[in-house]
Amino acid sequence: MIKVAIIGAGSIGFTRGIVRDILCVPEFKNAVEFAFTDISRRNLASVYRLCRRDIAANGLKNKLVATTDRRSALRQANYVFNVVRIGGLEAFRTDIDIPLKYGVDQCVGDTLCAGGIMYGQRNIPAILRFCRDISEVSAPGCIFINHANPMAMNTWACHKYGYGVKTIGLCHGVEFGARQIAQVLGYKLAELDIVCAGINHQTWYIQIKHNGRDLTGKLLAAFEKNPELRRAEKVRIDILRRFGYYSTESNGHLSEYVPWYRKRLKDIGKWIDLSSWINGETGGYLRVCTEARNWFETDFPNWLKAPPYKFTPETRGHEHGSYIIESLETGRVYRGYFNVANGGCITNLPADAIVEVPGYVDGNGLAIPIVGDLPLGCAAVCNASISVQRLAVEAAVHGDDQLLRQAMLMDPLLGAVCDPPEIWQLTDEMLVAGAKWLPQYKRAIAAAKKRLARGKRLKTRPYFRGAARRAAATVAVMARRAERSRKLAAAAHKA
Repeated sequence: MIKVAIIGAGSIGFTRGIVRDILCVPEFKNAVEFAFTDISRRNLASVYRLCRRDIAANGLKNKLVATTDRRSALRQANYVFNVVRIGGLEAFRTDIDIPLKYGVDQCVGDTLCAGGIMYGQRNIPAILRFCRDISEVSAPGCIFINHANPMAMNTWACHKYGYGVKTIGLCHGVEFGARQIAQVLGYKLAELDIVCAGINHQTWYIQIKHNGRDLTGKLLAAFEKNPELRRAEKVRIDILRRFGYYSTESNGHLSEYVPWYRKRLKDIGKWIDLSSWINGETGGYLRVCTEARNWFETDFPNWLKAPPYKFTPETRGHEHGSYIIESLETGRVYRGYFNVANGGCITNLPADAIVEVPGYVDGNGLAIPIVGDLPLGCAAVCNASISVQRLAVEAAVHGDDQLLRQAMLMDPLLGAVCDPPEIWQLTDEMLVAGAKWLPQYKRAIAAAKKRLARGKRLKTRPYFRGAARRAAATVAVMARRAERSRKLAAAAHKA
């Protein structure tokens, strides 16, 4: 019997999916105990009811408990998943709205730029508390599997300050980009040998082979011939054109990690596509998460009426976590992509950085091969982000607002849009707005409040909507497109 705990288990899409994926493994039927924990009793109860029903409908008797007592859930756990968003959508809104006053237009705001940096300031102290609890009450050798963003910052903090807890960061960006590559080249994904390496959300497809023939150099022409992707992925294709390699993350994500595509509001429209939020919509992820939450609260009774999940090999999802557990427990080999401390795997990135690289898991553990050097331009893009991540991690751990301001100053997009006085004032505003989630900044927040109250403020645009912002749909509107809304609520699982 092994025990799997999920922190932030009220994230319905993820929690229900990972339970299904684990119980699709024959050896785990009736042999895995699940413990859910969350600060929201309501969300926790909803997810518990759905998962309990799924387990029973598949004729299984796996134990499942749900509790708001985190240490109880973690006691003797062998694996712990983390999918929390500290501050929820209330804090997320400040990550988008405050920078927008200064002309900083973000699509997602959860990895870099002002939104990602402040997200890390909220998440890192909480995640380190999770690590402390794991070190004290979980089973020896318990593995902490982090899915929460900002992925690199969170995982970096765990490796350096996480009480010795074994931590792996997981994301599915590599998989989605690989599917696009297979699509444009005209092959099945399984026919391609792909190597991808870099840092989370800035990972590069540095090798694409078919039957030993290298197709990497043919990728630009293939993307430019695809009318759908040529419209939706303008930033990614332009990066491919100028650096020679395709990057993992979506158009909207990637556009806010570099200084070139969102720095002039009048030009943002040239680089985005509004057929889907993920292609660059201003505050797009905040909007869909808000809609998903509102719809789920309305639609939950219908989830209980819908057919339960089936636990079969055909219905198993592609999140790495269940495959890692399967490999460690059964010895079957799994190749995936993992966020781990570099330690020389990518030889022209810093050893202490968190990199996203290929690796293998079996009964002996996780093995990471040596990738070697990234192409020089790709490494330069990653190194700019790594400097921001390092500053932000140390700021979050120590409550050092000077390091926080330096992280903001060094961020590629913030630096392209704002001058230093604007960044200092923006940081003051974000600290004050997030005060209840930032206890490590108590003194800095008090000083920021005084400055904002007495000083002459720099001019901002308090009601500015950015280049391409859309209002969240009402529940009434979503009801008219119920099936689409249901899929949205299931997909927005980290909110």
